[in-house]
Amino acid sequence: MDQPRINLTLDQTMPVQCDKCNHNVFEEGLIMRKASGLLTGTGQTSYMPIPVFACKASGHVNAEFLPKELKDLG
Repeated sequence: MDQPRINLTLDQTMPVQCDKCNHNVFEEGLIMRKASGLLTGTGQTSYMPIPVFACKASGHVNAEFLPKELKDLG
């Protein structure tokens, strides 16, 4: 299924800054979660990578970049 194309110009957007240090450059990173082999039924620990954007200066991940499930974990 194709995603709809969004036609935006730069003046229709808002800047995003780090909530910790106000820096405005981010890089992709991964939050890793693991599950016991008992839960997965494989007998081995499984890992789930979750892509996020982290501030390049401080490493902080703004809450808006986290999936809802991680926000709910506190």
